[in-house]
Amino acid sequence: MTTSRQVRAARALLNWTQEMLADEALVALTALKRLESENKLPVREDTRHQVVKALEDAGIVFLDSERGEGVMLVRGEAEKSPK
Repeated sequence: MTTSRQVRAARALLNWTQEMLADEALVALTALKRLESENKLPVREDTRHQVVKALEDAGIVFLDSERGEGVMLVRGEAEKSPK
């Protein structure tokens, strides 16, 4: 399961505000704040899914291994080339 820390880190990599992510994921800002909370507040699974999908669509890859969880930003070839 995606953690609140991963969501906050992914948002930081994209330089998105909470408002921007809530808009992209089509979720309420209060629901996103609950998801990002360290207090383990309950969040609906469809809300979590929509947030993760919006972040993945923007190039975020969620990582989970024996060593821990993390996130990575992957850009397409067109985005990698210098302008």
